[in-house]
Amino acid sequence: MGLNDGEYASILQTLGREPTQTELGMFAVMWSEHCGYKYSRPILSRFRQYREAQAAGALENAGHIALDKDLGIVFKVESHNHPSAVEPFQGAATGVGGILRDIFTMGARPVAILNSLWFGDLDDARSRYLFENVVAGIGHYGNCVGVPTVAGETHFHPCYRSNPLVNAMAVGVVPLRNLAKAAATGTGNPVIYVGSATGRDGIHGATFASTELNEGSESRRPNVQMGDPFLEKLLIEATLEALATGAITGIQDMGAAGLTCSTSEMAARADVGIEIDVRLVPLRDPSMSTYEIMLSESQERMLCVAQRGREREVLSVFERWGLHAAVIGHVTTDGVVRILDAGAIAAEVPAKALTDNCPVYHLEVRERPPIESAPRPVPEPLCAAGENDASGALTCGSALLQLLGSANGASKEWVHTQYDRSVQTQTVELPGSDAAVLALRGSEKGIALSIDGNSRWCRTDPFIGAQLVVAEAARNVACAGARPAGLTNCLNFASPEEPARFWEFRSAVDGIATAAEAFGIPVVSGNVSFYNETAGEPIWPTPVIGMVGILANPDRAVGAAFQRGDNGGQLALVSAFPAGAGPVSCGEYRSVICGDEGGPLPLIDLEAERRLFELLVAGHAEALFASCHDCSSGGLAVALAECCMLGRVGAAVVLRPEPAQTSVAARLFGENSGRVIVSLKNEAGLARLQQLGEAHSIVVEWIGTVGGEVLRVAIGAQTAFDCAVSQMQAVWRRAIPAMMIRAQAPTSASECVGAR
Repeated sequence: MGLNDGEYASILQTLGREPTQTELGMFAVMWSEHCGYKYSRPILSRFRQYREAQAAGALENAGHIALDKDLGIVFKVESHNHPSAVEPFQGAATGVGGILRDIFTMGARPVAILNSLWFGDLDDARSRYLFENVVAGIGHYGNCVGVPTVAGETHFHPCYRSNPLVNAMAVGVVPLRNLAKAAATGTGNPVIYVGSATGRDGIHGATFASTELNEGSESRRPNVQMGDPFLEKLLIEATLEALATGAITGIQDMGAAGLTCSTSEMAARADVGIEIDVRLVPLRDPSMSTYEIMLSESQERMLCVAQRGREREVLSVFERWGLHAAVIGHVTTDGVVRILDAGAIAAEVPAKALTDNCPVYHLEVRERPPIESAPRPVPEPLCAAGENDASGALTCGSALLQLLGSANGASKEWVHTQYDRSVQTQTVELPGSDAAVLALRGSEKGIALSIDGNSRWCRTDPFIGAQLVVAEAARNVACAGARPAGLTNCLNFASPEEPARFWEFRSAVDGIATAAEAFGIPVVSGNVSFYNETAGEPIWPTPVIGMVGILANPDRAVGAAFQRGDNGGQLALVSAFPAGAGPVSCGEYRSVICGDEGGPLPLIDLEAERRLFELLVAGHAEALFASCHDCSSGGLAVALAECCMLGRVGAAVVLRPEPAQTSVAARLFGENSGRVIVSLKNEAGLARLQQLGEAHSIVVEWIGTVGGEVLRVAIGAQTAFDCAVSQMQAVWRRAIPAMMIRAQAPTSASECVGAR
């Protein structure tokens, strides 16, 4: 069950007797890292909001920020990595369902889904199988439940071959006065079970998520739940309607550890007890044992506590929506979770023994040696008018096309066109730009949403790498014109029991906390996913940041695409750093062109980044921009190409010459942070932007104009490359579909196992 000898001894001491099988199972799931955070809890206290909420006993299912004086934004990101590794369609689908429940449990209506996906190389049959089915699972659940999937990111690297990462983020809107709590207040109040009937799916899913994957993990497929998005849609509507009656005093979804988690956590938060009888629980199979009922992780279920005497109001709402609803117990005063089976006591455990008193470990930390900074020479591409050179040497144009045609650099239309992105009709900016934008009904304000990770940076230096990721996520929403207002994180790491891996985790948390404090952005929610390794091969450290920004006027939001009507529009490079290009930082150019995952990290200056965000928000407020795009993966050249391809229009760019020793590769493809390409509607806009740049101590450099059918980039008087927009689009858009049909994808998990 995953309990060690010391933990078992602690259980004996707590109970003063041998535990029953049901009690032992309850301790096992609640004391797993997935539910108890027994390794990560001391480190997470470095996030100020987490520390304060934990001290106040106010940790909820998700965090929130205020949109205005009436409405709040509820959001959270969570992993479903292990289930997706063994059953990718259902694993990813139920990951979406689970994170949505965390949102509407707070009384919020879900308005958006985002995701961060990481797979092995698409040359590999198993990686293609996982990629195809994970995307299908996300699309299936999100499309059916009626919540748009508005943004996301997809990455590929061999380290994720056997352990893909599937992180799902959900966002909801709630009247602040209606925020629901997950506490079982009110002695004698009825405890009500609602939603789907309980089955045997997902038993011990929490303990499965707290161990490494191995060759035997395929046998854990029964640990993966089966989702029903149509039922979840009914559950959303019924839950929000029931909360509106005012008869519910506390509510929590049944995710990991099912009834065990929801009963014990709700009781512990209110410092009370709960008594339920499992024979009153709606079951798919009446022969299920107490142990199975308490540990099932069947989807689309909730537990709530109603005011005594008003339970009929709550039951009638769920019954009208065709859902199971039953009073299964009541709140008690003794602080004990008491489980009855047809009246006989099957388990009797202090609630806080399962939650607050979960063992906490302060693990050994060992800083690992630094990653080699420059193990291979970086080729310097030739400047040439076309994309090719007669000698066959690498040119700037051919390097650009290689990057656009690589799995990480290619368009992800193959992914996001499988998702309904506009249902609910609030989506203003579709996937493809730096952030999604929603104009929310009921408010003049809107929100911008982004989700970002960069494991190459975090492998090189988890502290600085994590800061860079936070900065990029905040920059992305600022590019849409939004003030970064809150973040959530999903911390994907290997086993914490290996000291060097735990050092990576601790360093990354420190990096996120440092950047968030510097930017004044609260960390309102998050999730830890450890044990992402297979047969001793760990993934790279991969903290993922979900960012929410607030727009004063969503009608003024702009995307990354150059606008055709702006032929002759002015282009500017806005940079937080006055320094030159420097060496080629670790990134896609080194990886794709050199086969090198090393190199120096981009520079970062948190104060300069913060001023850059302010400048971008100010520029949007004055409606200066026709487009705005962050320079990130693939550097300035790829960012310019993306602006052209998204807008189907070319540009003429002239970069200022730098000293002769400055690398052309670094100027065009280096991934220095804190840079944004903006197009302006006229020269007056450019002049005003330069004034704002001076006021914010940010460099604003005119670099060219929008127009034509070709992206032509020169450095001084020398043309670096010129590429037709149509040619770039062909390479960029066809890359992923071509990789997916390179070989027939296996049709089952077992076929994939054989293909390894």
